[in-house]
Amino acid sequence: MRPRQTILLGLLLLVPVLAFLFLYGFGRNHYALPTYLPERADSVRTSAGGWQRDTVFHRVRPFRLRTVGGRTLTSAELVQGMYVVQFYAPGEAGAPAARVLARIQERFRPEPRVRMVTLVPTAASTAATDAQLEKLSEQYGTISGKWLIAAAPADTLRQLAQYEFGQTALRPGHFPFRPATEPANLLPGRLLLIDKAQHVRGYYDATDKYEVERLITELNVLLYSYDNRD
Repeated sequence: MRPRQTILLGLLLLVPVLAFLFLYGFGRNHYALPTYLPERADSVRTSAGGWQRDTVFHRVRPFRLRTVGGRTLTSAELVQGMYVVQFYAPGEAGAPAARVLARIQERFRPEPRVRMVTLVPTAASTAATDAQLEKLSEQYGTISGKWLIAAAPADTLRQLAQYEFGQTALRPGHFPFRPATEPANLLPGRLLLIDKAQHVRGYYDATDKYEVERLITELNVLLYSYDNRD
């Protein structure tokens, strides 16, 4: 092979490598997770003086729940980052989702912006409710402040699930979100991802390993987006 051809071949092989190194060093990846529960579309004025349609998404409104020891948990404590929600069902129905939360707790143990919340129906008495919360906390090894197990009357949880989290929504990505028309049956194997703006960003079947991996991936995507805001 002639020297000129050798040099040309070397350059052809070098260009893709240089392009990769440039993109790796200076490029930025942009990810976009869906936002669920669209409520309406508003017209907003752009900087250029025109108008554009902007979708307004439902935000989870403030709520208060009882945690271990009679302490009150407010949603304001959860807005520093993101949290994964489980509506717990007693027995085997709630176990798969709880095991997934245990895995997420371990996976994101050093990351204070990732938290978990398990919502449990209250028992017949305050003492029985506290005993139930303590038992679940011990059973799954929850870390204080990381994985919160809280209780409320069953009707309150059903209201939260239907009207705030859209947990019972048949088509949470479709417009518009009308919770009053949705069924009220809870789905105990379902997990929800809520971002720091109180938007629902994901629904996951805890019994499906691919859905669980998607949840972990999308938690990382949200963390990346928070760390790389323009």
